[in-house]
Amino acid sequence: MGALAAATALLGGGLYATANAASVQTDPSSSASAPDTGSPTQSGPTSTSPTTPGSARPSAVVPTNSAGSGGSVQDVVDAATTFLDTLDDDQQASVLLDFTQANAVAWSNLSCGATCRVGIELGSLSTTQLAGAKAVVEAATGTGSDTGYDQISQILAADDVLGETDSSYGSGTYYLAFLGTPSTTGTWQLHFGGDRLAVNLTYKDGEVEGATPYFAGVEPVSWTDDGTTYAPLSGMHDGLVSMLEGLTDDELAEAELADTTTDVVLGPDDDGDFPTTKEGIAASELTDDQQQLILDAITPWVEAADDTTAAATLSTYKSELDDTYISYSGSSALDTAGDYVRIDGPGVWIEFSVEDGVVDTGQLGYNSVYRDHDTDYGGEFTFS
Repeated sequence: MGALAAATALLGGGLYATANAASVQTDPSSSASAPDTGSPTQSGPTSTSPTTPGSARPSAVVPTNSAGSGGSVQDVVDAATTFLDTLDDDQQASVLLDFTQANAVAWSNLSCGATCRVGIELGSLSTTQLAGAKAVVEAATGTGSDTGYDQISQILAADDVLGETDSSYGSGTYYLAFLGTPSTTGTWQLHFGGDRLAVNLTYKDGEVEGATPYFAGVEPVSWTDDGTTYAPLSGMHDGLVSMLEGLTDDELAEAELADTTTDVVLGPDDDGDFPTTKEGIAASELTDDQQQLILDAITPWVEAADDTTAAATLSTYKSELDDTYISYSGSSALDTAGDYVRIDGPGVWIEFSVEDGVVDTGQLGYNSVYRDHDTDYGGEFTFS
């Protein structure tokens, strides 16, 4: 890992380190078709970016463990406006897209670049532009440790670890778009993500209308750099393990799914496919202490959004807890490929899956997705 620290030049104490901004090769094996953007397609690097073909890849490398600012919607809009002002006309056309269903659902947990995503690639941005992009994400997300902005920064850093082995990975392969015009009036979405990350925050008339889908995954699940160990999804993992450990043997038997689940069920391209019947054990059958463990397990996903939104959302999920079910398959320890756990309520939907690594099949990876039955994409679209 010594090469990681040597390559790092932290960008303003923020999300990315960029010794060089460069174009990044996407996964040539992907067969996904390019999404319909409803606006001009990304034109690639322009004169404002120092990108040159074949130049060094940008690198997040060492996460900064810094929290998001958890700002107001006005703060997010201001950061978005500042970022847009650093872009030329072609770049703005890549970022400012229509808020259509096709654009909103254009996210993935694969290293598939622009074939499955919309927006502008971080690797095509100059240092100033990259700082502006980082400021938008920071303003929009939560301030907790290993949640929100801190978690996002670590997921990108994990991708840089993979990028040392496979050049189709890396923080430069992440994309940012605004679906609709950032404003405190009207409806628009902050759309950000890359391999194993999708942030979809929908705003309507100056309020957060929806903070899902939020996809968070990581490979490797932990790594050490310069004496510091990072594990971006440890809070999610440990909260779910504690939740299951709080069940009696009989309750675990009731919570166990009949079928094995080897990946998340409602990942990309599975919008609106919530099961009609909830499975597992209902929280209403559990003690107050056990119900608190469920709320504690939900919290890290909810805290991906800004602090105000997170608190309001968690309060809603608490009020719906009696009708919320938990279930799992495989081992309840969540330490073996094939282990899986789900929380399904009137609103909340959370899945966590333990899987074999993709780049290094000898290690594990985590995939998780957080959705809301009613407010995915701000509730703006209807899925059959």
